[in-house]
Amino acid sequence: MSTAIGLATANGFVLARRDGDAWRVVRRTLQDREITSLIAREGVILIGTRDGVLRSDDEGVTWRDASAGLNTRYVRWLAYHPQISDLEFAGTEPAGIFVSHDGASSWRACPEVAHLRDEHEWFLPYSDGAGCVRGFAFHGKRAYAAVEVGGALRSDDGGETWRLVEGSDGNPDLEGPAEPLIYPDVHSIHVHPSSADVVFAPTGGGFYRSEDGGRTWTLLYDCYVRALWLDANDPQHLILGPADGVDRNGRIEETRDGGATWHIASGGLRVPWKQHMVERFVPIGDDLFALLSNGELLHAPMATLTWRAILSEVSRINALAPLEP
Repeated sequence: MSTAIGLATANGFVLARRDGDAWRVVRRTLQDREITSLIAREGVILIGTRDGVLRSDDEGVTWRDASAGLNTRYVRWLAYHPQISDLEFAGTEPAGIFVSHDGASSWRACPEVAHLRDEHEWFLPYSDGAGCVRGFAFHGKRAYAAVEVGGALRSDDGGETWRLVEGSDGNPDLEGPAEPLIYPDVHSIHVHPSSADVVFAPTGGGFYRSEDGGRTWTLLYDCYVRALWLDANDPQHLILGPADGVDRNGRIEETRDGGATWHIASGGLRVPWKQHMVERFVPIGDDLFALLSNGELLHAPMATLTWRAILSEVSRINALAPLEP
């Protein structure tokens, strides 16, 4: 079985393909550009960079600018609404959200996000940016966004307008509020297919779950974490990429009881990693991919969660997405 994936790297776009168990690089383009994020759907690939969005309609052979209306150029994350064709979102640094309804031919800013950013003085501990939006999740008309360092946002109109969830006060204080509020350094956000109200958030102050659409939050795991995989058929089954601090003692763990107990799920790996951790999990079919913070890529069958490094010739990977055959 052949599988094609696109990789966003610090040195351009990479198209890779798997035939059987072997992975190979098919194409490299834009090798002079840092690609921060990537999405692909319906034959269209969009990539985010520090200077806007580019679009390809030929599997990355050629690219054209797709940044009209994107007045904040540093794109940290791209996403599309899974149930609505041609509805794309860009999260930026400084923190902003932009919406496109035409395959990135044009973008519209959501000014209320910039207002919240300025009102609460969001920031980043590693750059001069006033926070960033680095994750989205969608369930029908409900949408969520993750802000580092700022909190969790919610939309009830399909991502057209945004507000802080009730359980996020918008204060970027890294001392963090107590439950039932969420820690403000939100690294990604996920909503379970079973309900728009069941939301999970990996943060710099622990792993949180809400069962009321972000009104209240429960701390499930006291750790530093960025990456989560959700079982679409079972909200109690989760795979997490916790660490003891920023890129310190990273590992992969699994729970089947909603976070009451955790077990190492790092088969084939020597963990903990002393100086890196999982940045993102990406499921594709019956496989799970793990992007590490040092730019490496791991792959495991979901049935065994036995991991191995792949595509070692590709360095500094920031994102990946499946490409349609």
